Amino acid sequence: MNHATPSLWIIRILSSISILLSLNGTSFAEEDSETALAKKTQNPIANLISLPFQNNTSYNAGPRERTQNVMNIQPVIPLNINENWNLITRTIFPIVSEPSTVPGENRQTGVGDTTFTSFLSPKEPAFGSLIWGAGPIFNIPTASDDRLGADAWGMGLSAVALTIQGPIVAGAIISNTWSLEGEDFSRFLLQYFVNYNLGDGWYLVSSPIMTADWEADHDAWTVPVGGGVGKVESFGGMPINFSVQAFYNAEKTQYGGDWSTRLQVQLLFPR
Repeated sequence: MNHATPSLWIIRILSSISILLSLNGTSFAEEDSETALAKKTQNPIANLISLPFQNNTSYNAGPRERTQNVMNIQPVIPLNINENWNLITRTIFPIVSEPSTVPGENRQTGVGDTTFTSFLSPKEPAFGSLIWGAGPIFNIPTASDDRLGADAWGMGLSAVALTIQGPIVAGAIISNTWSLEGEDFSRFLLQYFVNYNLGDGWYLVSSPIMTADWEADHDAWTVPVGGGVGKVESFGGMPINFSVQAFYNAEKTQYGGDWSTRLQVQLLFPR
């Protein structure tokens, strides 16, 4: 494939984030409550209980170029450790619909492997504005079929860092998970996120998930680019975060989809 290298894409993305931060001159001294809550949802380690339902659809995936769908149910629960530290837990329960790979094979739908991450995070930002957290990540083999998961326990490390500058919330999550048994895998993940809050709960967002399979012989990287829009709105006193994004895969694995969409509905439980 005639694509830019993943490192070049990462450099371009970080350059774009720097430009956005340099353009920031908006004062949010009188920030509305919806926007303040939207900013909390954009911080992966905020002191906020939430229940996101995130539906990811990949198009032209697999050797037969069919549609793959993954619905992630991912509760986020922060725990108060002491006056200085929080522990934020995030569990991802995927419901996967995997297309057939050969004629005559049925589409397989069921539960995928569960991912559990815990971030130990200081309550006060470092260096004035740097919010960060780090901790272990686990792959739990809960897949209902071999086509939907690795069928192996895995463990690794994950970290997150971000900053909030006026209307901008920007940062990244990084992790690597290694298999502990059975099928060998070494999976890298980098999700950068840039949010520009427009007021009244509306925001622009770009939060693609880059992945790499270090055990792959070739085409190890998936590098999506794109973004979308979101809104925090209250219904009967229950605040809900809605967002929609679309991504084009500038780099992809052999049978990866050409592009994808992400729809998310996130129930919020402010404390």
